[in-house]
Amino acid sequence: MSGHSKWSTIKRKKGVADAKRGAIFTRLAREITIAARDGGDPDTNFRLRLAVEKARAENMPKDNIERAIKKGTGEDKDAAVFEELTLEGYGPHGSAVMVSCVTDNRVRTVSDVRHIFSKFGGNMAEAGAVGWQFDRKCYFSFPASAIAFDKAFELGVEAGADDVVDSGEEIEIFGPVDAFKTIMDTLSKANVQPAEAGLRLISKQEIDLGVEEIMSVMKVVENLEDLDDVQDVYHNVKMSDEALAALENA
Repeated sequence: MSGHSKWSTIKRKKGVADAKRGAIFTRLAREITIAARDGGDPDTNFRLRLAVEKARAENMPKDNIERAIKKGTGEDKDAAVFEELTLEGYGPHGSAVMVSCVTDNRVRTVSDVRHIFSKFGGNMAEAGAVGWQFDRKCYFSFPASAIAFDKAFELGVEAGADDVVDSGEEIEIFGPVDAFKTIMDTLSKANVQPAEAGLRLISKQEIDLGVEEIMSVMKVVENLEDLDDVQDVYHNVKMSDEALAALENA
């Protein structure tokens, strides 16, 4: 399960090109806008607080954050209307892929995602055809230096987590969706600030592939992640150390 975290770490180490900075801000703004539909106060809207904290971590300007909140609360009457959309597909070598999107044009988004699947040896699937292979979980990751693993494990279990994983440089916590706030509050009381915190799709059973096969699957994942309307991409491929090393050096 720790492959996603390691892949995220690799992307952070590689850095983000200036040309992609705008695309990152676009995704963050959409995430804030969707969250703000349930209220524009981050102190009472937990999802919005997380979205704002993520935006600040990426050095997103304060004005951009405030505009995104106003779009979500309806204060900006001219703002485009966004919707959340989850698309399903098969990548190369029998891999299962879930694509989480936020879009103001469903037809465009579906077309763009279908094109990427087709271009790199996969295909779109009907709703439910792939989704049954994933569970929705709350997820947290933070540097292993922030707290001893034994203590993190203890805190996670007490807060209702399903699993606490030592991934080397990071510690990951997985739990039921309804345990999200409890786990977050527990970490906060322990002065642990997550690098990532949110809800994500976790594969029920990962598949083993060779390095070259994993690289071909990740080609699909990377290209899907580059689409403006795509927020997150999940897959069921077990990320071997060899494959992660190859991705880091690519």
